[in-house]
Amino acid sequence: MPEICVTIGRTRHKMVLLEHRSLAQKGATLVELRLDWLSRNPDVPRLIADRPTPVVVTCRRPDDGGRWRGSEEDRMVLLRQAIVAGVEYVDLEGDIAKKVPRFGKTKRIVSHHDFNGTPDDVEAIHAELCKCDPDIVKLVTMANSPQDNLRLLRIVQTSEIPTIAFCMGEFGLVSRILCGKYGAPFTYATFSKDRVLAPGQISYDEMQHIYRFPKIGPDTPAFGVLGDPIGHSMSPLLHNLAFREAKLNAVYLPLRVPADEFEDTLKAYDQLGFRGYSVTIPHKTSALKFATKADESSLKIGAANTLVKNAKNEWLASNTDYQAALDSILLGLAEKEVYSLNGQRVLMLGAGGVARAIGLAVQQAGGVLTLTNRTKARGKELADELGCQFVTWENRGSVGCDVLVNCTPIGMSPNVDESPFQQHWLSEGMVVFDTVYNPENTLLIKQAREQLCHVVSGIEMFVLQAAAQFKRFTGRDPDVEKMRETVRRGISAARMQFGNSTESDASEDSEEE
Repeated sequence: MPEICVTIGRTRHKMVLLEHRSLAQKGATLVELRLDWLSRNPDVPRLIADRPTPVVVTCRRPDDGGRWRGSEEDRMVLLRQAIVAGVEYVDLEGDIAKKVPRFGKTKRIVSHHDFNGTPDDVEAIHAELCKCDPDIVKLVTMANSPQDNLRLLRIVQTSEIPTIAFCMGEFGLVSRILCGKYGAPFTYATFSKDRVLAPGQISYDEMQHIYRFPKIGPDTPAFGVLGDPIGHSMSPLLHNLAFREAKLNAVYLPLRVPADEFEDTLKAYDQLGFRGYSVTIPHKTSALKFATKADESSLKIGAANTLVKNAKNEWLASNTDYQAALDSILLGLAEKEVYSLNGQRVLMLGAGGVARAIGLAVQQAGGVLTLTNRTKARGKELADELGCQFVTWENRGSVGCDVLVNCTPIGMSPNVDESPFQQHWLSEGMVVFDTVYNPENTLLIKQAREQLCHVVSGIEMFVLQAAAQFKRFTGRDPDVEKMRETVRRGISAARMQFGNSTESDASEDSEEE
């Protein structure tokens, strides 16, 4: 079973010892001590005496991404000292490994780091590292393309010597997490999100409790969300915890994919065992084109937010936004004992991808749709496509409606003091549905409550579309209420960590493009 090696980089010995004990209490089984981060001369005996877990001792030079400012002679003395003291692992760069003889029970990790990219000769570099008497080879490069991950994971899978190989950067997260699936003895994580020691590194808590790295094996199916940007998506948190609740051995990853690499990336990731994807901007149209088959809703909308591979290795496209939006609106109508959209007057704000899905759902259900948008040309274009009435943004307050739907990003964090619809335009009994879910209680939602409207937050649509995706991925119905709780906790935690700077894939989809 693969392990998580948690890297500690602190300037004071006292803090290294405190964090090491804390990690052991949290269940960590392997810790890397970065001697190069210490501001004073590293005291190896103090750091390893009565250590609560096995350790990897590392002292990295600046050229290898480290902070060591002393002489090379002093650095070699520290590494030899750790070996003589009998630490479990010592990390030796490939150019010095042959100068440090094997001694005692200490295992040798022979490493190479490239912070600029993934070299064309990365396989040859691995072969040279294997000649340096390693117990484990560590090969880490910067991913400049999603497909760099495939090259590193192939090395892990085919190497006769146990190898840890993955990519750094936002593109590289997939290989950090999936390297254990292909035989890496461990991967690396950091003590906390606040202190990242390498590009793309994630915390021990995320690696252990969200991605469940130690449980990932050769037969673990992989899923993910495709987008660009993708860093703040709530989908990995939502789906991974749903997998855990359902006791399913599966993993779900955030996958940053540039628009011009969509098809090539998915073809490459076919070799990594991916069975399904959630799709967010800018890839929903590309997902529909990529699919072998598509359902009626995605064909109507002209975009897909879900791809699932069937037993025949065909990619099936669907759009769960369509039904999730309709169900969300019906939740609001049910509060006033109205159980159908038929004949209901709906005013929709915005003309982006979500607006298209919601507009089609409203019309299919018999609603009378009026559309408005800040950019008149784009709004008029979508209104013509939908065959509905268009009103200019300046005149939106004069339209009488039973249901108001906000499909713009107005009110999304960090602009939480903005609303796309003035409060005095809201009337008692109106249904107000805001697709923005971060924050859940937008200014529009707050003011709608004050006006005694029936409100539906963006969390409803996000959770309902995700629940439908989970059913397509697994054949099982998730616990929707637990999904709601997960999203709310995730938003709250992100706000505490980053303030009001977080984004989400749902709010991105609300953009007017």
